Amino acid sequence: MIDAQAPNPTADADAFLAAFRGSFTSALRWHQLDALWDVLRADADGGWYLYAIGEPPPAASADGEQVRRFIAEIDALLRREHDEDFCGIVYADDRERPGFVKIYDPSNLGVVCGFSDNPPLPGWTMSKLRPVDLPAAQPAPRNRRRWWQRLFG
Repeated sequence: MIDAQAPNPTADADAFLAAFRGSFTSALRWHQLDALWDVLRADADGGWYLYAIGEPPPAASADGEQVRRFIAEIDALLRREHDEDFCGIVYADDRERPGFVKIYDPSNLGVVCGFSDNPPLPGWTMSKLRPVDLPAAQPAPRNRRRWWQRLFG
């Protein structure tokens, strides 16, 4: 008999990836980002996972102080390094009641908005779902896969 309450790593990973690939809205203007930060600060104790892509995904959610510190530090970094009149590099699944936030690194934007066959990964995520290793979960570009198969195929 399977315990319905037991952790299911595959289901958790699937839920995270489905949310990651879901619909997001940009905090296009700096005042919209300020409003999003306010909502997130008010929910800082709400079980947020803070994930720097490229680092091992966190096994536990951050505490409220860690969330507030992260928001302060990432806001300072974005304002310092994204020298634009607009923000447009922070996306939330819902700006009023977020459960997932993607934050793109100003030094590695590529094609963040619009359509791309191979969009860059964000630099950081905040989510209510335990993250998975995003670089490992992303399929290799087809041209690289064909090259690899031709080489070792």
